[in-house]
Amino acid sequence: MTRDEQVSIAIPTGALLNGALSVLSAAGLARLTAEELGRQLLIERDSVRVILVRPADVPAYVDHGAADLGIVGKDILWETPGAHYELVDLRFGGCRLVLAVPDASALDGPETWPPMMRVATKYPRTASAWFETRGQAVEMVQLHGSVELAPQVGLVDGIVDLTATGRTLQENRLRIAEVLGSSTARLIANQASLKTRSAAVQSVVSKLREASGSAG
Repeated sequence: MTRDEQVSIAIPTGALLNGALSVLSAAGLARLTAEELGRQLLIERDSVRVILVRPADVPAYVDHGAADLGIVGKDILWETPGAHYELVDLRFGGCRLVLAVPDASALDGPETWPPMMRVATKYPRTASAWFETRGQAVEMVQLHGSVELAPQVGLVDGIVDLTATGRTLQENRLRIAEVLGSSTARLIANQASLKTRSAAVQSVVSKLREASGSAG
């Protein structure tokens, strides 16, 4: 198979890695282990070239043509809009983006919010847009580490973060006050790849769509 016929797929490290490997295997595209990828970061199989990158970098690899396709959480796409096409909900890695406040906080629904709320988050773009549509003034504190600590030390009124089970929030004496959105893994595509290498790329997309059980 020539390089022109081979389709490159960027997949994320972290929480979505095992799901991405499972859907690639179920689609008959590549049977890989996390250990194999962890050592090599790039592995070629007959029909696909698998590239392992940080979750937040997947859209950049796809947008700039280093990968034809990418598997990425919807939460990343909220925060990093780009030139790619979102093709398929792969239906794994489900979680929610929530506003969480300390258990003892008086904050609950919008009627209890102060004139200006201070919120810590790794998702400033998404959170700002959500509060703006509700007419709520908010000061965003962008953090890169564990945001659960911020309310406990009085840095912020609450946090906007992803949660799958809510366990970490409970362990840090936080409760969910609002749900901003739901996220699952998505398949995205480079625009040029879809147009210039349509047959090869669409073949892989169809296999992934079928493997995910999604109607697309």
